[in-house]
Amino acid sequence: MTTDITIRATRVDEVPRLRSIEKAAGVLFHEIGMTDVAEHPPPSLEIFEQYQRAGLAWTAAGVDGQAVGFVLVKLIDGAAHIEQVSTHPDHARQGIGRRLIDEVDRWAAGRGLPALTLSTFRDIGWNGPYYARLGFRELTAAELTPGLAEIQREETAMGLDPAGRVLMRREIETGGVSG
Repeated sequence: MTTDITIRATRVDEVPRLRSIEKAAGVLFHEIGMTDVAEHPPPSLEIFEQYQRAGLAWTAAGVDGQAVGFVLVKLIDGAAHIEQVSTHPDHARQGIGRRLIDEVDRWAAGRGLPALTLSTFRDIGWNGPYYARLGFRELTAAELTPGLAEIQREETAMGLDPAGRVLMRREIETGGVSG
């Protein structure tokens, strides 16, 4: 794990860089033949700015202050839902994603939220299996809240195969997670 990374609230001036990180992260999907996913455009600047203004965006910055990763969060049915977490491929496999998620965990714990949730690809190593290693568990259909069920419907409408997707949850530990 790299220790020269700082996790902090996203600044408005770095929003364009976050879009470029999201786009660069798509190369991993190209490598496994998921071209449609790889070429899906990143959220607009306006969407990133909405998360930033709401205090629901965090950046991983290198020693030079340059953003190398980010996480975006929504509040869904009383939990902190990780909408997107991305690390630039040049900085992958250094524990940055884990640190971003742990920051969201601490933030959520400080607000008394019970859990983190997310939606991801079930079998892609840096998706479902990765999040399982971070303590997330797959939700059954009976456990889906109305908001999570809506996310599932939206993803299906976008053309994502629901059989390849998984909704996951990680309970918040009292006092947050050590990072």
